Amino acid sequence: MNCAEQDLLLYAVTDRHWLHGRTLHEVVKESLDGGVTFLQLREKDLDEAHFLDEAKDIKTLCHAYGVPLIINDNVDIALAVDADGVHVGQSDMEAGDVRAKLGPDKIIGVSAQTVAQALQAEAHGADYLGVGAVFPTGSKADAKEVEWDVLRDICQAVSIPVVAIGGITQENVTELVLLTASKLSQKELDEESDRKLVDSFLSEAGYKP
Repeated sequence: MNCAEQDLLLYAVTDRHWLHGRTLHEVVKESLDGGVTFLQLREKDLDEAHFLDEAKDIKTLCHAYGVPLIINDNVDIALAVDADGVHVGQSDMEAGDVRAKLGPDKIIGVSAQTVAQALQAEAHGADYLGVGAVFPTGSKADAKEVEWDVLRDICQAVSIPVVAIGGITQENVTELVLLTASKLSQKELDEESDRKLVDSFLSEAGYKP
């Protein structure tokens, strides 16, 4: 496995719809200041040239905080900027093919919504799984909610880390502590909410500073 479980404690996914006049650099920095431990750069509508420039900038920023940067879907951009890895969905490049392009040392994450998908991703070399949406979310138009029993079954079926994703807030985060998923993913975070979310989760999970 190319990433430590602790790195995945608070996993942020960028979303340009939440910028509200700010730059992505500013929002990512706020999230990093707030405690984000892992960042996925997700751009579905940006052209390749601007995506490349952005990825270079965000990688430099993340690495200044010691935080891994993962690129969503785009293996070529990840290779071009030497990102820490790639996250792919079920309709994207298969994990084994991503591994063949990136090499043995990069992080590969795979979205899964069933136990079968989770087991297949692990068998093909995934380092972690993203499972969700665990709560209703407006961040992704085609997001489908995953039943909590399914999330629990996935966590029990695989040996790699599982990141719960989708609609997670300070108000509902403690509900996840009751499950075997012990990582979080959240979009549109700022410094204050990040820190409160981290503190809340660590406290409920029994971690001590």
